[in-house]
Amino acid sequence: MEVILKENDAADWVYRGEGAANLVLSYIGSSPLFIGKVMRIRKAPRSDVVTVRSPTALTAHERLLWKDVDELISSSDKEIAGRLFVQHVMKPLLGSKFVDAGMHVLVSTEFLESVEKDIICQRPPWRVDNAQVDTQCDSVLLMSDHSVFTHGNLESSSCISIEIKPKCGFLPHSRFISKETTIKRRITRFEMHQALKLHEEEISLQSEYNPLDLFSGSKERIHKAIKDLFTTPQNNFRVFFNGSIIFGGLGGGAEDTNFGIAKAFEDVLKSVIQADDGLCTESLLTLVAEALTKSGVLNQLLEVQKLDNVDIEGAIHAYYDITSQQCMVCRELSEEQAKKYTSLHSASLNESLRVVRDYLIAATAKDCSLMMCFRPQKDGDSGSEHNKVYLESTKQTFDFKVYFIDLDLKRLSKMEEYYELDKKIVSYYSEMINPGRNKVTNLPVSGAAC
Repeated sequence: MEVILKENDAADWVYRGEGAANLVLSYIGSSPLFIGKVMRIRKAPRSDVVTVRSPTALTAHERLLWKDVDELISSSDKEIAGRLFVQHVMKPLLGSKFVDAGMHVLVSTEFLESVEKDIICQRPPWRVDNAQVDTQCDSVLLMSDHSVFTHGNLESSSCISIEIKPKCGFLPHSRFISKETTIKRRITRFEMHQALKLHEEEISLQSEYNPLDLFSGSKERIHKAIKDLFTTPQNNFRVFFNGSIIFGGLGGGAEDTNFGIAKAFEDVLKSVIQADDGLCTESLLTLVAEALTKSGVLNQLLEVQKLDNVDIEGAIHAYYDITSQQCMVCRELSEEQAKKYTSLHSASLNESLRVVRDYLIAATAKDCSLMMCFRPQKDGDSGSEHNKVYLESTKQTFDFKVYFIDLDLKRLSKMEEYYELDKKIVSYYSEMINPGRNKVTNLPVSGAAC
């Protein structure tokens, strides 16, 4: 029998958090079907007017782009298309044991309207101003709650989960990077974007986190990266205890870690980490570094990120060829400057499709999150099916699991936004460190993934 969630079911779902495109709710009811599950609901910008839905979820150019994935190009719903993208594109690349594509559940309009009313007070005001629940959806994505081990029976063993948004773990070396933006070869995108966010007052303190540390393969550098994320979590680091958030922001950036926050966090950890007073947090950060090193999951992620081997400064030219538009980038260049991109514009359609497809897959990998869940093993509990990691400082062994989440399908229509945002970030950073020189054309840009 097909399940349809109705208005009276909304009370069983509580706000967990949200990103730019989706809200996440967790289940607190008693139905065995939903215990241990979270739900992703698509958001709609408040400025949107009611529109007639397309018979397919993808545009004609996107169907061309993903022509090798039959199920994806025939999908009639954006949410279903997103799940099929995870299932057929990201899961084979990142590894099936690290990816949960989820399943869809039908919902009524009344369910979505009731959810919207129930959670509005818990959402960050700026998120509320920007978007609401998309009540035109007829289904939502249901996934296992990877912040817990058990399916609702949380009393058996406490667990700690860490959500990390790693960001881009390499410096681009594409030959299509211009002289004006060559700084990208030396400074991470994350550091440059932090400078712009600080300037625009999106953040109050620039993070010391360096993604290159996290992806370095060195346990010491990975530990430093985790510690830097803990100091300035923003929207890149969150911690859950038995599925409930205890550190970091729900729907966006979190405040920087002060003494009071650190003390409260340390106190919660005492029930899981058997360290001396004041050392539980440090032990947890060590545990995360150990598990990341042992799992090899970051190596897998970096491989997928590196599918972008031409940078947005190369991929944008392929985009204009696919969409049969005049290249707006080359139009602004001299004939001599444009020669650099001749090979891209003379490539076959299939090659242009590959370049843009790889860029968008890599963009998903650069913007996804990792969810790591830890549970201390009890005496005699050696038959666990999960991976294990030993914490030397506390003499504890932990079961752990790692999953990628937020593997969203990036839309082809965003390519120009990605290009303009890249220029904006590099332009501001170049001007900041060297006023009056190396300036890149800086055009206004709406929000886009970085």
